[in-house]
Amino acid sequence: MNQCHLAQKDCVPCRGDVPPLKTEEIAHLLTQLNDSWQAINEHHLKKEFKFTDFRSALDFTNKVGEIAEKENHHPDIYLAWGKVEITIWTHKINGLSESDFILAAKISEIYK
Repeated sequence: MNQCHLAQKDCVPCRGDVPPLKTEEIAHLLTQLNDSWQAINEHHLKKEFKFTDFRSALDFTNKVGEIAEKENHHPDIYLAWGKVEITIWTHKINGLSESDFILAAKISEIYK
């Protein structure tokens, strides 16, 4: 499975009755993203995207928002001049699920 494959999947709503992913599962899914996403404390994914100006960063942020709405899985988004920082985790389990990696892959696909 690779990033492209992850990006073709849909996020699955979490009912909160599953445990968060652990080290081995996280490491395996991270390798499938094939870019600079980081897993922080086995709790959330984080990545900073760079842009040449504010408008480009804003346009990217809006595209991320559209993906988040479609997938019903919403990241934290920090927008600043020339950069966007995305943080993703599954709130109901206070940790990472496969859907977090799916969303990360979809976001990576739109970054040009």
